[in-house]
Amino acid sequence: MPTIQDIFQTSTPAALVTGSGSARIGRVVARHLASLGCNVALHANQHVGAAETVAAKLRAEFNQQVIVTSGSLVDDDTPARIVQQTVDAFGQIDILINCAAIWSPKPLEALSADDLREYFQINSVGSFRCAQLAGLRMVSQPSGGSIINIGDWATTRPYLDHAAYFPSKGAIEVMTRSLAVELADRNPRIRVNCIQPGPVLLAKDVTDADRERIANSTLLRRVGTPENIAHAVQFLCENDFITGVCLPVDGGRSIYSPDGLQVGLNTG
Repeated sequence: MPTIQDIFQTSTPAALVTGSGSARIGRVVARHLASLGCNVALHANQHVGAAETVAAKLRAEFNQQVIVTSGSLVDDDTPARIVQQTVDAFGQIDILINCAAIWSPKPLEALSADDLREYFQINSVGSFRCAQLAGLRMVSQPSGGSIINIGDWATTRPYLDHAAYFPSKGAIEVMTRSLAVELADRNPRIRVNCIQPGPVLLAKDVTDADRERIANSTLLRRVGTPENIAHAVQFLCENDFITGVCLPVDGGRSIYSPDGLQVGLNTG
């Protein structure tokens, strides 16, 4: 299997990871890419100071170039600016990981049009613009590039109090396929894929009982880790014959419902 350096025809591929300032999936993905020999552009909005600390640690640990970009994806100029900063720092952009997102439970009755617009602006429009602008940079690169959007396993089985979040995340799946078509038409070495995480990073206030319940909602009977997502990112970067797919990394949760209906069924 070719390495990430083989795929992008450089000893130091350049990666931009949005939403990598806070201690969530994006930060773990950024660290994993640095461990693979990538130069990395972190992106943060509210956690710029934390991102600077992480950047210093990654430089020391992996001897890679690491920069910090910042800005809210609510602002229309942020995607163009962070893509340009990545190219200015590293001379190219080989990998884009769209991890930035917002989510917060809110009853349907309390949702406003402004709430909906904010969710779509950050989770959909912001991700689209980053992918569009990075992808058009990749068009001129002989080795193309890899764009990976982070979706959500539960867009097909949404749960309560996230009626603005799920439509904005559902758009990621169609966006992935559409951009895969658009960008491959311009440079067939550009691939666009999506990862749909399941339970891989639970809130700190989740009780032991709830953790066990969530674990048992998967076929593998356990909660995953952000490293599971980072490994999937590596796989999609290194496999140059996969594009336009949405890959659940959810322990089987998207196909399994622990409702007990199989008990007592007459199958004869």
